[in-house]
Amino acid sequence: MNDETTNFFFYDLETSGLDAREDRIMQFAGQRTDLELNPIGEPVNLLIKLPDDTLPSPGAIAVTKITPQSTQEGQTEAEFCRYVTDEIFTRGTCVLGYNSVRFDDEFMRHLFWRNFYDPYEWQWKDGRSRWDLLDVVRLTRALRPEGINWPTQEKEIERAGKKQTIEVKTNRLELITKLNNIEHKHAHDALADVCATIAVARLIKEKQPQLFEYLFKMRDKKLVAKLVNLENPVPFVYACGRYSSEYDKTTVAFPVAPAKNGNVLVWDLRYDISEFAGAKKGDAEQGQKSLYPRLKELRFNHCPAVAPLSVLDKDNGWEKIGLSKEIIDQNLKSLLQHQDIITMACAEIENRPEFPPAIDAESALYDGFLNDVDRRYCGIIRSADKNQLADYHPDFTDARLEPLLLHYKGRNFPDTLSEQEQAEWEKYRLERLKRQSISFEKGLQAISQRPDVDQFITEELLLWYQSLAGTDY
Repeated sequence: MNDETTNFFFYDLETSGLDAREDRIMQFAGQRTDLELNPIGEPVNLLIKLPDDTLPSPGAIAVTKITPQSTQEGQTEAEFCRYVTDEIFTRGTCVLGYNSVRFDDEFMRHLFWRNFYDPYEWQWKDGRSRWDLLDVVRLTRALRPEGINWPTQEKEIERAGKKQTIEVKTNRLELITKLNNIEHKHAHDALADVCATIAVARLIKEKQPQLFEYLFKMRDKKLVAKLVNLENPVPFVYACGRYSSEYDKTTVAFPVAPAKNGNVLVWDLRYDISEFAGAKKGDAEQGQKSLYPRLKELRFNHCPAVAPLSVLDKDNGWEKIGLSKEIIDQNLKSLLQHQDIITMACAEIENRPEFPPAIDAESALYDGFLNDVDRRYCGIIRSADKNQLADYHPDFTDARLEPLLLHYKGRNFPDTLSEQEQAEWEKYRLERLKRQSISFEKGLQAISQRPDVDQFITEELLLWYQSLAGTDY
């Protein structure tokens, strides 16, 4: 990456559920800053119309309090895509949020796919890039926590048949802000969460500037690959949500095998692989269940929070994450002596599908890249007005694009549909609603019994369901 970054754009989404393939964006908020985290311009806060082929997760709506009806004055998906492409994801912008790489970015990628935009260019072309503050928080807490107050929360567990309440470490944004006297009045409102994320970024940059700048540079996948590779494998520090909160989600890992898409599998050197030798001795299923939490894929383009082992030599780093050089040396030696176990586990992981089978064209984003001809068709579609769109019937090569175009027109330009297309769209719409209805009904029943959920929310969700599906609950 030739770092051409000139500004940050912090953003957050509120969505109709947790599945980027099935659920939809309902609120988008963001704030541009300079590289010193000073605001540039006014914040952005938009609602996106929930389309009439989508039943939201009642549990999600109970949290965000954004009803489907309240979004209907917002932008269509097509209008929103055009806006963020032209005005938000501009040259030199580094886009980031709090858990954005694994959540928000996925929703944006599927949104662009549904609306005939390139799903990836917004994060790399013209000096653009992405980052994620959550793993920055994790590694800061693990290695350089000084100057920041770190939250815990109560968790109920069962030991020896008895329930106990214990204190566990947490990095929930609203708890970090509260403990550090950062204003955050409306958690789970997208704009409030954006402001809170910027404030936490400022806090880390102020208290631990060297670590902040280092991890900012390490969002470059080439720099990550220079530290974590199979040509010259060495142990490295790694903070990730997969690891235990007891040690601040941070461990020492070691690259062991190639993974899909040029990524790498890494072993958690907190553990001695010889303890999992049952996988080789006939108890393969049990052995593999034990192995997989210790063996994970590191994705170079996910801005992983990684650092050389030398960072542990300062400020009692080894002690902070509950490890020592002796443990790492011993477990690395054992790992190198049991390559057969790793080979077997890697083969099993390699054969697992990376994504669930696509339900329809909209969930088939990762089924392949488009060729140049289809990409030109996509450009014509997204720039066409409704009159041009009504008579446009390209000869796509990729089978996903024809149904995608029907759905695009049905959601954003329903007046462009022919009589036959209207029938096809209505059939798809009702099938999609039927597929979502069982989960929706269960979710609605669950929140209706909760005293903390406003009755207005449940009533609005019921009305939305009845208006779309044409049936009584």
